[in-house]
This record gives sequence, structure tokens and C-alpha cells, in this order.
Amino acid sequence: MESVVRQSARVCPFMKSATGSVQNVKALKNANLPAIAQKCPFMGRAMEQRRAYASASGSGAGSGAGAAAAASPAAVEARNASTASADATVLDHATNEASFDYQGLFESELARKRMDKSYRYFNNINRLAKEFPMAHRQQEDDKVTVWCSNDYLALSKNQEVIDVMKKTLDKYGAGAGGTRNIAGHNKHALQLEAEIAALHKKEGALVFSSCFVANDAVISLLGQKIKDLVIFSDELNHASMIVGIKHAYTKKHIFKHNNLEELEKLLAMYPKSTPKLIAFESVYSMSGSVSDINKICDLAEKYGALTFLDEVHAVGLYGPHGAGVAEHCNFEAHRKAGIASPEFRTVMDRVDMITGTLGKSFGTVGGYVAASLKLIDWLRSYAPGFIFTTSLPPSVMAGAAEAIRYQRSHLDLRQDQQKHTTYVKEGLSDLGIPVMPNPSHIVPVLVGNPHLAKEASDILMHKHRIYVQAINFPTVSRGTERLRITPTPGHTNDLSDILLDAMEDVWSTLQLPRVRDWEAQGGLLGVGDPNHIPEPNLWTEEQLSLSNDDLNPNVKHPIIEQLEVSSGIRY
Repeated sequence: MESVVRQSARVCPFMKSATGSVQNVKALKNANLPAIAQKCPFMGRAMEQRRAYASASGSGAGSGAGAAAAASPAAVEARNASTASADATVLDHATNEASFDYQGLFESELARKRMDKSYRYFNNINRLAKEFPMAHRQQEDDKVTVWCSNDYLALSKNQEVIDVMKKTLDKYGAGAGGTRNIAGHNKHALQLEAEIAALHKKEGALVFSSCFVANDAVISLLGQKIKDLVIFSDELNHASMIVGIKHAYTKKHIFKHNNLEELEKLLAMYPKSTPKLIAFESVYSMSGSVSDINKICDLAEKYGALTFLDEVHAVGLYGPHGAGVAEHCNFEAHRKAGIASPEFRTVMDRVDMITGTLGKSFGTVGGYVAASLKLIDWLRSYAPGFIFTTSLPPSVMAGAAEAIRYQRSHLDLRQDQQKHTTYVKEGLSDLGIPVMPNPSHIVPVLVGNPHLAKEASDILMHKHRIYVQAINFPTVSRGTERLRITPTPGHTNDLSDILLDAMEDVWSTLQLPRVRDWEAQGGLLGVGDPNHIPEPNLWTEEQLSLSNDDLNPNVKHPIIEQLEVSSGIRY
């Protein structure tokens, strides 16, 4: 009780003034609570509305208490039932005397978020292209180092990308002029979709305004158009996929994260002829865990399912050409083949649909899906999320295509990002600061408390001039709050040493739990867990030792033909 009161007093001015201290709360048990509640702006208003409703309801009776006393038992029962119904109506705010209290609802919902420490403050961060990874806050001389950007390869500041965008902007203007169905499309859309299809070695690709829209549009359309489709979704899938599954209006099963035994049991519940979709990610952005794409494809083929793979946090970072984890599974074969396809069916070939973003490793904005020619043509023709959305500006599409081309032949970007990530992970480990173990480029540092995660972020910002955003509910489960660090090729070891010193100061200042403390509690999310089996990094030492010259020369300046499906296939 006292804990609830303390939290209430922090967010509610009335509670703060009414209680004064926790001890005074105990005296409220003998007080006139309705009289006290009337003084609260929120409760007082609600009580006035109820009183007004009761008065209006009784104004037409005309008989008073005497009539009620003389009424028959049946009449009394009927009146009581009516009163109960009216009470329920009042509780649902459904009256004819007063409008719904919209502002009160907003106020109470926001108060809840403040009370459970999930209320979010956005920092004013203005990343400086010529000083990356530096940014300034409100004032230009107030600079910080950014350590949590998803601009993983820093291509948003790449001069070749910027030059292409500037030239396109000057020549074709700021906007696309509308949807592709109304305004038509342009050579920039054609080129971008051809580059995406070539990257993932698929027959076609379709660009959306964001990957959130792409995931929602694709999954929901599959559910709405394929009768009796059953969707199988990893429990840690991104919100965009969850929304798409809801909009699919079909049966679904959620399997435990990366638990393929449970997935197979769920798949085996249905005949092979039942249409199925397995939806999963390659790299899960808040934990850094990685799915076993090959084994999931095995299950899909065994039980007759389509596969939907979200590579948002993997494109640009894995594979010899940055196509993602699916390409990384056959690293050597793809490296030798270059822009061409290997002579055997690869893991990337086995995946039916791959979605990705242009807004992270490729430094611009937008999303896409790459798949077979027929599937892309079907999505282009039926998906409302594509049909009714204004196209990306020509300059954005030109810049995204240039970013894909540039990173394809720059293996060193991916290698530097991996090396800097390893340096930070090892440094934090030496300090006993709890990094959730994973084989990817994500550095999730476990805090386990929303208030302390926010304080840790604030100390890093205000004392050390380092920006690392605290991650809390609903992005992660309550009790697993964390700081999420994402090194880039620009986060060299000297900057990493500054970060490590700052993290040590924060953990000491706030007395945050270290690995040994999590061990004493039995471990959490792999931290301090004696049963956890570490996974090797996706990048091997041999792969990290390669150079750009070890790539097939055909990736340097390939001529990529435009896709007919981008405009519509003529018969």
C-alpha cells in the first residue's frame, strides 16, 4: 500500500498535498473519503457528473420516498434493476447529459505511463554529417557522441550518397507527386527496386514508405487473401509484424523465441495442405539474438509453409555484399559468385519473402520486400499499404540505390563495424557490466529497472556527453530494461575507451547490478546464467581478414537491368 501511495504522490499533485506523508495515509481510513475525493480535480469532476445524472434521472418520478415505500416488491425490484443498469451506464460514461471526458482519459493514461516509468522523453539530437558520430543538442555548441544510432554503416553522411541526392533534388524536385498509381513512378524507383532485387538475388522487389508499412501490408494481405492461412510468429517479432498479423484476421500461433521444437509441434497440428506462413527476423534488434534461417526453411518445406524473413537489422551488416544473415549463411559461395547466383540453391533462395529497410544501414528512409516475380506483382496489385501511399521522393530513392551500390563493394565497412562491436563488448565484460550475450552487432546492456535505466542514460548524456537511449516497455518486457549500444565504423577504439570509462562511472554511481549480481540471482536473459551456452560470432576471423579486393570484380560497377514487374507485366 505504501509503495502505491509513494508512486501516486509523485505523479498526482492532489495526492501529494492530501497525504503529505505516507504515515498520514493510514489516517485516511477513518476519514470522510467522499468529501476528500471531491477536492480532487479529476475525481471531483467525475462525482459531479454522476450526481447530475442521478438528479436528472429522478426528476420525473414525482412521488418521492413515500411512494417508494408504498411500492410493491416487484416494483422495487424493477427500480433496483433500473438503477443498477444506470450505474453501469454511468461507469461506461454513456450518458445523455455529459460528453465523454476525452481529456480526462488522456490525462489518466499518461499518468499511468509516468507512474510505471515507461513515459518517454525524446532527446533533441542533431547528427552532424561532417563530424559523425558527433551531434549537437538544442544549441550547436552543445555536442554529444551518439552511441545508439541505427545508421549502422554511417552511410547517411557518405559523400557519394549525398552528392547523388543533391543532384536528383535539384533536377527533379522535393516530392514524388503522389502515389505510383496516380502520379506514375520514375527511373529512381525502377533503379532502386532493381538494386534491391539484385542484392537479395530475387526476381522482384517493391519499395514502401517504411518497412513497418511493408511488413504490415504484406502479412495482412496474405492473411486476407489466402483462405484458412495459419500464421506462426516468433514471440519477439517486431511490432510491425505483430500489427500485420492482427490485420490478417486469420488464425495464428506464437512460438517461444527461436524455439524450433515448439514451432515444429505447432506446424504438425495441421495437414500439409493447410496454407501456412512462418514469420521471423534474422537479427532481433533489442537482444541481438539471431534465428537459424536454414532450419526454419527446413520446417517450412516439410510442413508446406511460406517463409517471411525480416532482415531490417541485418542488411548492410552481414554477407559479403550486405544482403543480410541469409546471404551470410553461404558467405563463400556468394563472395565468389558476386552479383551472380551460386550454382546451387542457397539459404537466401529458400526464403520466400525478405523485407528490409532503407533507413538503417542504407542511411536514408523507406522499406521494401524482395520475392518472386509473381508474388511482387500480386503485392503491387493488391496491397493497400502500397497502392494508397505517396511514393518516396526521387532524391531519397536515388540516394538509397547509391548506398546499396556503395556498400555492396565495401566489405571493410561491415568488418570495421564488427571489430568495433567486439572491442566494446570485451571492454564491458572486463568491467563486469552485464551485456546480454549474442552473436551479432547489437550491444544490449541489462539494467532491469525503468527508473534506473533512464537515470543511467541521463548521467551519460549530462555528465559524459554521450547519448545512449534507455529502452523500456513496451519495446522490451518489464524488468528487462536496458541500454542499447550500436557501434559503427566511425566508433574507433579511442571513442570506445571514453564510453567504457563513462559506463564504469554510471554503474558505480547508481550501484547498478553487475554480472556477479545477476549470477547470484540465477541469471537473466543469458547474463549470469550458468546454463547459457555462448554462440560464436556470425563473422569468423577468416571472413574478417578479407579485403575489398577479395570480392568478385563484378560487384564494383554492375549494370543492373530494370525490372518489368516494377511497372506491370505486359502479356
